[in-house]
Amino acid sequence: MKRLRTDLEGREAIADYLQAEFSFLENTGVLAPHPGGRSAGLERLEQFQLEKYGKQRNFLDGEVGRLSPYISRGCIELEEVRQWALRHGKSNSVEKFVSELAWRAFFHLVYEEEGDRILKDMEKPKVSMRHHQTTLPEDIASGETGIPSMDTFIAMLKETGYLHNHARMYLASYIVHFRRVSWRVGADWMYGLLIDGDFASNHLSWQWVASTFSHKPYIFNRENLERYAGSVLSGDPRKGDPFNYSYEELSEQLFGSEYQPERSRTSGSYR
Repeated sequence: MKRLRTDLEGREAIADYLQAEFSFLENTGVLAPHPGGRSAGLERLEQFQLEKYGKQRNFLDGEVGRLSPYISRGCIELEEVRQWALRHGKSNSVEKFVSELAWRAFFHLVYEEEGDRILKDMEKPKVSMRHHQTTLPEDIASGETGIPSMDTFIAMLKETGYLHNHARMYLASYIVHFRRVSWRVGADWMYGLLIDGDFASNHLSWQWVASTFSHKPYIFNRENLERYAGSVLSGDPRKGDPFNYSYEELSEQLFGSEYQPERSRTSGSYR
């Protein structure tokens, strides 16, 4: 078996070498915004302004940890991140952040218990998915849906291997509910592009959006998109915009009159 070189210095040199060795990999020409290694992970942890997290975490330009690439690759441990957060005392930001770490741990426990069963519906979907596609439409794969917000998210994903969690939810909801594509197809596609790809968290989160691992589907509308993503996205045209409706109208369009969801009091979205 051929051994890979370990004497290269600099990210560019390593990237060029890996591209030459594994020519089948897509070359975007852009390095991911996360330098690898434990030292880089610890540096990112110390740069994280945790006190801002509680109020800003749902905004695409808000303060979030961006620690997932380091946690998923074993550069830093989930428990040491939790202990780091707890040293900041009691606050809403600490509580919210530790809660997100707990979700990650929970998804891993589910995967440990259920194994490959997480590749199938964990629960009966709360909305009909009988006619969902089992292949990813080409316009989604290429980021040419014609909806600027979704195309921007897809471009970010393909170019950097990373998306803010809220953007992942938007994109998953669009693919599963608005485009009626199987959650498994979407989950596999996104997992293959993520630099922080975590099998359990990714696939069970897609099931959460789809309602096969939650009590209702996750959907969003134009108001929600503009509130949390408006500062980093160019606005979609209102004409023909599939999101420019009230939640009640969207629910009727997407799921029919039999499904009556409850609206979240906190974020204006279904969560």
